[in-house]
Amino acid sequence: MDLQLAGKHALITGGSKGIGLAAAEVLAEEGCNVTLVARDPARLDAAAAAIRARRQVSVRTIAADLSQTEAVRRAAEAAGEIDILVNNAGAIPPGDLLSVDDETWRRAWDLKVFGFIGFCRAVYPAMAARRTGVIVNVIGAAGEQFPPGYIVGASGNAALMAFTRALGKRAPADGLRVVAINPGPVETERLVLLQRDQAAKTLGDAERWRELTANMPFGRAASPAEIGYAVAFLASPRSGYTSGTVLTINGGG
Repeated sequence: MDLQLAGKHALITGGSKGIGLAAAEVLAEEGCNVTLVARDPARLDAAAAAIRARRQVSVRTIAADLSQTEAVRRAAEAAGEIDILVNNAGAIPPGDLLSVDDETWRRAWDLKVFGFIGFCRAVYPAMAARRTGVIVNVIGAAGEQFPPGYIVGASGNAALMAFTRALGKRAPADGLRVVAINPGPVETERLVLLQRDQAAKTLGDAERWRELTANMPFGRAASPAEIGYAVAFLASPRSGYTSGTVLTINGGG
């Protein structure tokens, strides 16, 4: 199915790896020109080269620390006119109420919660002036499951869900759409690293880490591409009546 995205410009934060890179690859497959934003210039260059090798689209990179408000503003200005914003950057550490110190909590929220909000604030006015544009926030299922051992992520994600719904309720009046995805476990580098560490501790062999996913729906975590395809569909005119919606993709778990 043609998603009618050819020639659009998509900016993806956290676009050098994991879900962000997968979303960029899918959008490029659909003919989008993409701008990847992340902290690590080397990773960005590698990701951009991989996309260029497969698709004849424009691929730009912007190295930026999106936990800094000014860096968000500069990245948005450098990107130019954006048709699709995919907010994805951010990895919040685990811990309960008392085990996460104030500095760690604030730093995690500066990148993910305020990073998402800041990028929306940076691009929304220009989108609204053109009366076209889509924002897709890739948040996380902890925002609806509330695990006490991941309280920083659970509360931050819940805030972003409310933000998406509130902004998505306003967006149609401006000709825009704002949606979100809550992925469950996804087989990213980070998840594999954590699972390998857990397998080494509990099973005595890091290579047995896939055994730890056996009780997940379908006996596995989601692939980054499965989330990337959902991003592309929600960003496309094929999903043109969708705004303020938060889509959970967790295999039914």
